[in-house]
Amino acid sequence: MAVIMGFLALLIQPVLAENMEKGNVITLFLAGDVMTGRGIDQVLPHPGNPRLYEPYMKSALGYVELAEKLNGRIEKPVDCAYVWGDALGILDHIRPDLRIINLETAVTSSDDHWISKGIHYRMHPDNIACLVEAGIDFCSLANNHVLDWGYTGLAETLATLAGTGIKTAGAGENLQRAGAPAILDVAGKRRVIVFSYGLGSSGIPRDWGARDNRGGVNRLDDLSDSSLREIGARVKAIKKRGDVVVVSIHWGGNWGYEIPKDHIRFARKLIDDAGVDLVHGHSSHHPKALEIYGGKLILYGSGDFLNDYEGISGYEEFRSDIVLMYFADIETSGGRLARLKLVPMKINRFRLNQATKEEALWIKDTLDRTSEKFNIRFRLNDDNTITPFPYR
Repeated sequence: MAVIMGFLALLIQPVLAENMEKGNVITLFLAGDVMTGRGIDQVLPHPGNPRLYEPYMKSALGYVELAEKLNGRIEKPVDCAYVWGDALGILDHIRPDLRIINLETAVTSSDDHWISKGIHYRMHPDNIACLVEAGIDFCSLANNHVLDWGYTGLAETLATLAGTGIKTAGAGENLQRAGAPAILDVAGKRRVIVFSYGLGSSGIPRDWGARDNRGGVNRLDDLSDSSLREIGARVKAIKKRGDVVVVSIHWGGNWGYEIPKDHIRFARKLIDDAGVDLVHGHSSHHPKALEIYGGKLILYGSGDFLNDYEGISGYEEFRSDIVLMYFADIETSGGRLARLKLVPMKINRFRLNQATKEEALWIKDTLDRTSEKFNIRFRLNDDNTITPFPYR
């Protein structure tokens, strides 16, 4: 506890001082995929039906067993704050204006699994306090798991999140609702507007796309100029002076550090041509490169933030258990990045723990290597946080 409190003291003092001086800065907490279903759901206070339809695992309890075999027993049931672990103290002390994630699970008790999919994630609605405990403000839903349990599961997911006051974008009861952005008010600091899109390259089935008379995902067919113009028109129609616009986009495969050229082009044009201030990319199970382009932040792959993958073999070289909290200070006058701080964490027994110095150094070196093409380097600070330079 003393180590954690010392870490927090080093972390928050400069952040709080700067934020008090900068009334025109909005601080965002961003995370990649948050998967609180399947095995994690089974250790929470209200586990749902554990039955799975996977080729090699027929019960979600099997993922609990894998994690316990690797890292030790999980005393079940855990409370709803458990999974966030040390991250809660960091969030409470930094006090970002908004907390934004990609929710990589349905929140439902539906048993209507999508037959043509091999993997299905769900968290029981009675465990929604898990998200409330972390103060989540926004969940991106344009991903390849929100319809895992059918349209009944989607409707229950939307209703459960709405019942908590957590805002969403990227899925809805029809095309208009699925495509609508979330408008997040920040007291005294204007608005953050979040659009959410998903691509087939992330595994979103084509028939999940929302229609005028059918619910589904805000699925982007391609990364063409036509798609850019459509997004730009939507941004222009809603963005006012002082607003910060975020595009949260689920794209690409789960593994590997390569950034497709069309992702780079599209992200940059979102900034240049569509009026977007921050690109929040996700789908990869590990953090990928980031770029500061025209003074604005592009996260090409935020990586997983919570999952139940402990003990699953394969892809060990990517160390998907080492995850990142992204804290971005964004100027409301122009949407430029004023400051970026990354906090490395380690998933162990379905809980987020402060990373060791060795683990933080590994992810820092990985970011250095993968982001080199974007002319950006990173510094591991004495408080175990990571910052890009020349940015502070």
